[in-house]
Amino acid sequence: MMAGPDQPMVKVPMDLRAPEAGEVLVEIAGCGVCHTDLDYFYNGVPTKHPLPLALGHEISGRVVGAGAGVESWMGKAVIIPAVIPCGACDLCRRGKQTICRSQKMPGYDIQGGFATHIMVPSTGLCEVDEDRLDAVGLTLPEVSVIADAVTTPYQAAIQAGIGTDSLVIVIGIGGLGGYSVQVAAALGAKVVAITSKTDPGMIADIKSSGASLVLNLKDFPGMREVKKEIGAFAKAEGLRSTEWIIMECSGSIQGQQNAFDLMVHGSTICVVGYIMKTGEFRLSNLMAYHARALGNWGCSPDLYPGALDLVLSGRIDVKNFVECRPLDSINETFVAVHDHKLSRRAVMVPVRALV
Repeated sequence: MMAGPDQPMVKVPMDLRAPEAGEVLVEIAGCGVCHTDLDYFYNGVPTKHPLPLALGHEISGRVVGAGAGVESWMGKAVIIPAVIPCGACDLCRRGKQTICRSQKMPGYDIQGGFATHIMVPSTGLCEVDEDRLDAVGLTLPEVSVIADAVTTPYQAAIQAGIGTDSLVIVIGIGGLGGYSVQVAAALGAKVVAITSKTDPGMIADIKSSGASLVLNLKDFPGMREVKKEIGAFAKAEGLRSTEWIIMECSGSIQGQQNAFDLMVHGSTICVVGYIMKTGEFRLSNLMAYHARALGNWGCSPDLYPGALDLVLSGRIDVKNFVECRPLDSINETFVAVHDHKLSRRAVMVPVRALV
């Protein structure tokens, strides 16, 4: 449990009450460490649920208790949506679950996934086919990251209309960016990855995961030259010089500025990364280029099965981009993630799930 910003998290016994109608009790298999968790822990970003609070919203596990009306979930392996809509309001009924005003986010609105169990509404649960999971050599803890790191860029790609004739530019190749590259490539796009990192292993991973071209900003004097290089690539690949789709995943002011600088006529900017700081941008460029900028909060539960299928069919590689660690090591893991010492996404696993 997190008791306060930058204070060591501590073990607290859980009171495992019986699920009420519409609720399920999930025994957690794994929970991914997201940079949003770091914002709560290190940067003092407030949570809606008062502290102490178990953080964590990338959760997979098994239903071990089910309330009235949802007994059919008992025993099933599931992924819990990172943002759980109510499923009953006007917004939800009109397919706008991501802006449901009664939504619940584990580790923010309710107790989260850095625990042995979690009680959640059954709304939006995504069942995991364990036979398919075994067939591709994945474990239930490893697919916890689908709950955010995969589904968030997947929703962004779907709403941007990424397809086989798309040129997609991904800014930032760590975390969300790496999965954004994979998602766009899986949907048939040609992908250009933009980075300022010099880690040869990370760049090799991005190339092997679907990036047709990787450009390091340190190799160019400015974004004008980067844009020119992408234009030459598009021409050589027989792609349009218009309507580029730009996925900003770095969660930085500079990354957002770079996205605006790479706009062409008809562009779509997908704001996937998150940052608390404020930047200045010339919004008139959206008008001049007849472009659009799309926000992306979480992912509609309706899209989870499609994202999961990309993983279970082998078109998105999760296994080589995650690192399972015992939940007891959460404090050391947070330090390692904060200090950028991990090249893979950490997944916290209760000790019994590692056996």
